[in-house]
Amino acid sequence: MTTFAPTLYARTFPRTDARLRDLMLVFSGAIFVALLAQIKILLPFTPVPLTGQTFAVLLVGATLGSKRGAASMIFYTALGAFGLPVFAGGASGMAYLSGATLGYLVGFVVAAYLIGKMAERGLERNLRTSLVPFLVGTFVIYLFGAGWLTVLFGIEKALALGVLPFLVGDAIKMVLAALALPAAWKLVC
Repeated sequence: MTTFAPTLYARTFPRTDARLRDLMLVFSGAIFVALLAQIKILLPFTPVPLTGQTFAVLLVGATLGSKRGAASMIFYTALGAFGLPVFAGGASGMAYLSGATLGYLVGFVVAAYLIGKMAERGLERNLRTSLVPFLVGTFVIYLFGAGWLTVLFGIEKALALGVLPFLVGDAIKMVLAALALPAAWKLVC
Protein backbone atom coordinates (compact mmCIF):
# COMPACT_ATOMS: atom_id res chain seq x y z
CA MET A 1 0.00 0.00 0.00
CA THR A 2 1.37 3.39 -1.01
CA THR A 3 1.17 6.14 1.56
CA PHE A 4 0.77 9.73 0.54
CA ALA A 5 2.47 12.52 2.41
CA PRO A 6 1.02 15.99 2.40
CA THR A 7 2.84 18.41 0.15
CA LEU A 8 4.15 21.69 1.52
CA TYR A 9 1.00 23.57 0.48
CA ALA A 10 -1.27 21.11 2.36
CA ARG A 11 0.75 21.56 5.54
CA THR A 12 0.75 25.37 5.46
CA PHE A 13 -2.72 26.25 4.15
CA PRO A 14 -5.87 25.53 6.16
CA ARG A 15 -8.48 23.32 4.56
CA THR A 16 -11.36 25.79 4.80
CA ASP A 17 -12.53 26.36 1.21
CA ALA A 18 -10.52 23.85 -0.83
CA ARG A 19 -11.65 25.08 -4.26
CA LEU A 20 -10.83 28.71 -3.60
CA ARG A 21 -7.50 27.74 -2.01
CA ASP A 22 -6.66 25.52 -4.99
CA LEU A 23 -7.47 28.30 -7.47
CA MET A 24 -5.31 30.73 -5.52
CA LEU A 25 -2.44 28.24 -5.40
CA VAL A 26 -2.65 27.45 -9.12
CA PHE A 27 -2.73 31.18 -9.89
CA SER A 28 0.17 31.86 -7.50
CA GLY A 29 2.27 29.08 -9.04
CA ALA A 30 1.71 30.48 -12.53
CA ILE A 31 2.62 33.99 -11.39
CA PHE A 32 5.75 32.69 -9.64
CA VAL A 33 6.90 31.04 -12.89
CA ALA A 34 6.03 34.21 -14.82
CA LEU A 35 8.13 36.33 -12.46
CA LEU A 36 11.15 34.05 -12.64
CA ALA A 37 10.75 33.85 -16.43
CA GLN A 38 11.73 37.51 -16.50
CA ILE A 39 15.17 36.54 -15.24
CA LYS A 40 16.52 35.99 -18.74
CA ILE A 41 20.01 35.58 -20.07
CA LEU A 42 20.32 35.49 -23.84
CA LEU A 43 23.08 33.23 -25.01
CA PRO A 44 24.48 33.97 -28.47
CA PHE A 45 24.59 30.33 -29.54
CA THR A 46 21.02 29.15 -28.81
CA PRO A 47 17.48 30.35 -29.60
CA VAL A 48 16.31 29.23 -26.14
CA PRO A 49 17.05 31.76 -23.37
CA LEU A 50 18.42 30.82 -19.96
CA THR A 51 15.71 31.79 -17.48
CA GLY A 52 14.52 31.21 -13.94
CA GLN A 53 11.48 29.34 -15.26
CA THR A 54 12.83 25.85 -14.74
CA PHE A 55 13.74 26.59 -11.13
CA ALA A 56 10.20 27.89 -10.57
CA VAL A 57 8.67 24.82 -12.24
CA LEU A 58 10.66 22.53 -9.93
CA LEU A 59 9.46 24.41 -6.86
CA VAL A 60 5.85 24.71 -8.03
CA GLY A 61 5.58 20.98 -8.72
CA ALA A 62 7.13 20.07 -5.37
CA THR A 63 5.09 22.49 -3.29
CA LEU A 64 1.69 22.23 -4.97
CA GLY A 65 1.67 18.52 -5.79
CA SER A 66 0.91 16.73 -9.03
CA LYS A 67 -2.52 18.04 -10.01
CA ARG A 68 -2.16 21.61 -8.80
CA GLY A 69 1.41 21.84 -10.10
CA ALA A 70 0.40 20.66 -13.58
CA ALA A 71 -2.70 22.89 -13.53
CA SER A 72 -0.51 25.83 -12.60
CA MET A 73 1.77 25.19 -15.59
CA ILE A 74 -1.22 24.81 -17.93
CA PHE A 75 -2.59 28.10 -16.59
CA TYR A 76 0.82 29.75 -17.04
CA THR A 77 0.97 28.60 -20.66
CA ALA A 78 -2.61 29.74 -21.28
CA LEU A 79 -1.87 33.19 -19.84
CA GLY A 80 1.01 33.57 -22.26
CA ALA A 81 -0.97 32.17 -25.18
CA PHE A 82 -3.73 34.71 -24.57
CA GLY A 83 -1.28 37.60 -24.72
CA LEU A 84 -0.17 38.28 -21.17
CA PRO A 85 3.61 38.92 -21.03
CA VAL A 86 4.48 35.92 -18.84
CA PHE A 87 7.02 34.09 -20.99
CA ALA A 88 10.76 34.79 -20.93
CA GLY A 89 11.51 38.45 -21.44
CA GLY A 90 7.83 39.42 -21.38
CA ALA A 91 6.98 37.48 -24.54
CA SER A 92 3.47 36.22 -25.19
CA GLY A 93 1.06 35.10 -27.87
CA MET A 94 0.17 32.00 -29.83
CA ALA A 95 3.12 32.47 -32.20
CA TYR A 96 5.46 31.99 -29.24
CA LEU A 97 3.92 28.57 -28.65
CA SER A 98 5.05 27.33 -32.06
CA GLY A 99 8.63 28.53 -31.65
CA ALA A 100 11.68 26.92 -30.14
CA THR A 101 10.28 26.92 -26.59
CA LEU A 102 7.03 25.00 -27.21
CA GLY A 103 8.55 21.68 -26.11
CA TYR A 104 9.85 23.23 -22.92
CA LEU A 105 6.41 24.62 -22.07
CA VAL A 106 4.85 21.18 -22.55
CA GLY A 107 7.69 19.71 -20.51
CA PHE A 108 6.88 22.14 -17.69
CA VAL A 109 3.40 20.64 -17.35
CA VAL A 110 4.62 17.04 -17.34
CA ALA A 111 7.58 17.81 -15.07
CA ALA A 112 5.41 19.64 -12.52
CA TYR A 113 3.04 16.67 -12.45
CA LEU A 114 5.83 14.11 -11.96
CA ILE A 115 7.69 16.20 -9.39
CA GLY A 116 4.40 16.69 -7.57
CA LYS A 117 3.76 12.93 -7.56
CA MET A 118 7.16 12.34 -5.99
CA ALA A 119 6.57 15.13 -3.48
CA GLU A 120 3.27 13.50 -2.52
CA ARG A 121 5.39 10.51 -1.51
CA GLY A 122 7.68 12.72 0.58
CA LEU A 123 10.81 12.62 -1.60
CA GLU A 124 11.44 16.37 -1.42
CA ARG A 125 11.58 16.48 2.38
CA ASN A 126 15.15 15.58 3.16
CA LEU A 127 18.53 16.16 1.59
CA ARG A 128 19.13 12.46 0.86
CA THR A 129 16.17 12.17 -1.50
CA SER A 130 15.24 15.72 -2.47
CA LEU A 131 17.40 15.80 -5.59
CA VAL A 132 15.55 12.84 -7.18
CA PRO A 133 12.31 14.67 -8.11
CA PHE A 134 14.26 17.61 -9.50
CA LEU A 135 16.53 15.38 -11.59
CA VAL A 136 13.48 13.64 -13.03
CA GLY A 137 11.69 16.93 -13.67
CA THR A 138 14.69 18.49 -15.37
CA PHE A 139 15.17 15.40 -17.51
CA VAL A 140 11.50 15.58 -18.59
CA ILE A 141 11.83 19.27 -19.47
CA TYR A 142 14.89 18.45 -21.59
CA LEU A 143 13.14 15.47 -23.17
CA PHE A 144 10.19 17.56 -24.36
CA GLY A 145 12.23 20.68 -25.11
CA ALA A 146 14.96 18.94 -27.08
CA GLY A 147 12.36 16.69 -28.66
CA TRP A 148 10.59 19.70 -30.14
CA LEU A 149 13.90 21.28 -31.16
CA THR A 150 14.73 18.00 -32.94
CA VAL A 151 11.59 18.44 -35.03
CA LEU A 152 12.65 21.99 -35.88
CA PHE A 153 16.42 21.59 -36.29
CA GLY A 154 17.46 17.92 -36.10
CA ILE A 155 18.94 15.97 -33.20
CA GLU A 156 22.51 17.30 -33.25
CA LYS A 157 21.43 20.91 -33.37
CA ALA A 158 18.72 20.26 -30.76
CA LEU A 159 21.27 18.97 -28.27
CA ALA A 160 23.74 21.73 -29.10
CA LEU A 161 21.11 24.51 -28.85
CA GLY A 162 18.65 23.23 -26.26
CA VAL A 163 20.50 20.99 -23.81
CA LEU A 164 24.26 21.42 -23.61
CA PRO A 165 24.27 25.21 -22.97
CA PHE A 166 21.93 24.75 -19.99
CA LEU A 167 23.40 21.75 -18.15
CA VAL A 168 25.48 23.73 -15.65
CA GLY A 169 22.76 26.30 -14.94
CA ASP A 170 20.10 23.63 -14.53
CA ALA A 171 22.36 21.59 -12.26
CA ILE A 172 22.67 24.65 -10.02
CA LYS A 173 18.88 25.15 -10.08
CA MET A 174 18.31 21.49 -9.11
CA VAL A 175 20.72 21.71 -6.19
CA LEU A 176 19.13 24.97 -5.00
CA ALA A 177 15.66 23.42 -5.18
CA ALA A 178 16.91 20.28 -3.40
CA LEU A 179 18.25 22.49 -0.60
CA ALA A 180 15.23 24.81 -0.47
CA LEU A 181 12.47 22.24 -0.02
CA PRO A 182 13.90 20.40 2.99
CA ALA A 183 14.66 23.79 4.56
CA ALA A 184 11.07 24.91 3.95
CA TRP A 185 9.78 21.71 5.57
CA LYS A 186 11.87 22.43 8.66
CA LEU A 187 10.17 25.83 8.93
CA VAL A 188 6.62 24.44 8.83
CA CYS A 189 7.11 21.29 10.91
